[in-house]
Parts: sequence; structure tokens; C-alpha cells
Amino acid sequence: MDTYFRDRRKIDPTRGATLGDGTLNDGDRVEIGPTALAYREWEEAGLILPDLAAMRHYRWTRLTQHIIARDYGALLMFDPLNIRYATDSTNMQLWNTHNLFRAVLLCADGYMVIWDYKSSPFLSQFNPLVRERRSGADLFYFDRGDKIDVAADAFSNEVRVLIEQHGGANKRLAVDKIMLEGLRALEAQGLQIFPGEELTEKARSIKGADEIRAMRCASVACEHAVAAMEVAAREGVPKGEMTEDDIWAVLHAGNIKRGGEWIETRLLTSGPRTNPWFQECGPRIVQDNEIVAFDTDLIGSYGICVDISRTWWIGDASPRTDMIDAMKLARNHIQANCALLKPGLAFRDLIEQSHRLPALYQKQKYGLMMHGVGLCDEWPNIAYPDQYVEGAFEHHFEPGMVVCVEALISPEGGDFSIKLEDQVLITETGHETLTRYPLDPRLLGE
Repeated sequence: MDTYFRDRRKIDPTRGATLGDGTLNDGDRVEIGPTALAYREWEEAGLILPDLAAMRHYRWTRLTQHIIARDYGALLMFDPLNIRYATDSTNMQLWNTHNLFRAVLLCADGYMVIWDYKSSPFLSQFNPLVRERRSGADLFYFDRGDKIDVAADAFSNEVRVLIEQHGGANKRLAVDKIMLEGLRALEAQGLQIFPGEELTEKARSIKGADEIRAMRCASVACEHAVAAMEVAAREGVPKGEMTEDDIWAVLHAGNIKRGGEWIETRLLTSGPRTNPWFQECGPRIVQDNEIVAFDTDLIGSYGICVDISRTWWIGDASPRTDMIDAMKLARNHIQANCALLKPGLAFRDLIEQSHRLPALYQKQKYGLMMHGVGLCDEWPNIAYPDQYVEGAFEHHFEPGMVVCVEALISPEGGDFSIKLEDQVLITETGHETLTRYPLDPRLLGE
């Protein structure tokens, strides 16, 4: 192999055998990760890269501790994002969300086994915390037809044996998501099944130091992609040929160019299509002197979710006074609610003390005030006072939690909405806003 070909494989040939996050400095590696573009931008931003080996060990420890605390013999995971959390490995993530072919069993003693697609057990070999690799967890009709029960019996027997070997006589098994035949087969093995989502959501809610570093990196990468989207919109819309889809595609491209993974929604709309909110972007040609609003819902570098929203005024004319007033209200709503955030604050107390929107915006306000974020939108869900369900989220903020603080100012019967959202870290002494992307000064009347 000549030097030219060998160097072409390198992400950055000047940095040695490994990169700052511990991954191999080799573009041919199996483990997915950030690109050279992302690393350059992070270096320019002065960021400290995560130690991925330490991050993986932290997550494995969190899950194991939560299993022990609940007196479970093991935790069985099918959710692709829980598997990503447990193993940091991926395999056709979107396809896997509706075809559950992967599973991970984490026993109370920390022994971890993955069932992967039969042709790809190598995808998790970079992580020594995964002790065994098997196949056969695909318990859905497309793969198994009318013999799902046979596959389920075989899989559930393997699970039982592993729990006996590594969890002793404890037959209490937490499961996050499972097909019906799989559930019945596990119960037939004498296992007592408990809902696992409570465990995984609580475990994932407190980010370790390296997860926070990864989130800072992902945030910078996302905001670079958002900046490219804004440039494209401001340059392309006046020409009269740029659709909502055209603008949205720039964000997708920017995410992938930096080693990001996917975007969970299509929440970008323009002009009157911003009201009511939650319409999805489409072929509408964005007009000059209109609002463009979006919500990234982006799964970016290191598999970290960056969920931020911005609203722009595109055009040389001035936005209407009611639009400026709505933008200022959205900013103030986020600032007032962020100001309350600190460790030890009960969710219920935050809800009671939160900023109240005027009556004009109550009916079409956002579906929640805040929510957790990590590998995706996560626990907790912080509701508005009129949406609060007694007993559903009785907890408090802790250092290491990250929440997205929402504002949707959408006048009932109106022709526009303002959507803003910031990502905020709960620190030992208060909070830190991780989102740095500026608000549109035109919509603030500046």
C-alpha cells in the first residue's frame, strides 16, 4: 500500500494513531464518528473533546447501578437509543426503530451481551464492555413470518440462561420495548417482567463530564450547519426559487458533513404555514419578507441530540410590530424560565413559578415548557401548569441534567408563529445555556 493511499484513509494524518477523543485516526474504521471538518471547527472553538472510552464506562456504570438499585436481575433493551447508550454502537438506526432486530442484555454483575444483525456482529467490537455478540433478537413478522414464536422461544431461553449465570436466582427482568411474542416467551421462561423505560430514562438523565463535552461539540457542529442554512435562506429566498425543503436540506447536509446521523422531524415552515405550528416543511416557495421558523431535532456528532429552534425574518422590509412583540415575548419567556433553573429545584415548583403567557397565546402554546435531552428528547417532561399531571414527574433538577427550554408564540387565528428553543445544562450552582446561536435582531426590532 503506497503512502498516498494510506494517507487518504486518515481523518487527519498529522495527529498520530488516535484522535483527541480516543478514536482511531483512520477514515476506514468501523466505528462511526466526527469528520475532519468537525474536528477543525471544534479546535477553532477551543473545545475539549470527550474521552469516549471514559464516556462509555460512565454509561455502563450508570445502567448497572440503576439495575442493582431496583433489585433487577438484568435489563433487556431493544430501543436503538438505549442500545446506543449502553454500547455506543449503531446499526441502521432508523430502520431499527421500526424493525427491532437488535437487543442488549445487561446483567446485574455488569456482563453485557448484544444480539445484532446476523451479518454484522463486528459493529460493536470497538467497545470491550460488550462481552458477547450474538444474533436472533429479530422477533418481527417481516423477518420471522408465521414462526415468530419459535424464534422467541430460542431468544428467551438464551436470556434466561444468561441471567442465571450472571444474575443468580433473581428473575426480575426490566425490558424497555419488546414485541408481543417476545414478552410471552420471556414470561414462559419464568421471568418476572418490569417496565425498563423508567430505568433507562433516569439513568440517561444525568450526563457525565465526557457526555457534556460531547454535547458541546455536537452543539457547535449543529450551529455551524444552522448558519449555513441561514445563509442559504437569506441569499436564495429573494431570488424567488427556494422552497422550505431546499432550506431544510442544507441543515441535513451540514449535519452529515460533520459526522452527524439524522434529523427526527421536518419542522421548518415559512410565512402563514408557521401557524399553526407542527406543519412539516414542503415544496412551498418561501416569499421575500416572510418568517422562517424551525426546530432542529437533530441527532448529531457522537449521536448527541441538539434540539434548538430559531425564527428568522427573511427580506429587506421591516417585520410587523405584532411579530416583533411576539419575538420579544418568546425571548422573555425563555429567559424567565431559565432564570429559575438550579439543582434541587422540584419540577412542580418550577411549574408553579414559571412565566405565564398572555391569553392570546395560551391555546396554541407549545406542548410542554421544557424537556430533557441527550441522545434524543428524554425524561423529564416539564409541563405547563394547565397540562400538569399529578404524580407523573415528581422529581427535581440535578447537576448534569440538560433540558431544552421552549417558547412558541402562536396567536390563535394568526398568520405567523415565533418558535425559540435553547439547550441548557444544570450545573452545581445554577445553569449554563449551551445554545449560542443568536436571535434574529430584525425580529427583535433592533
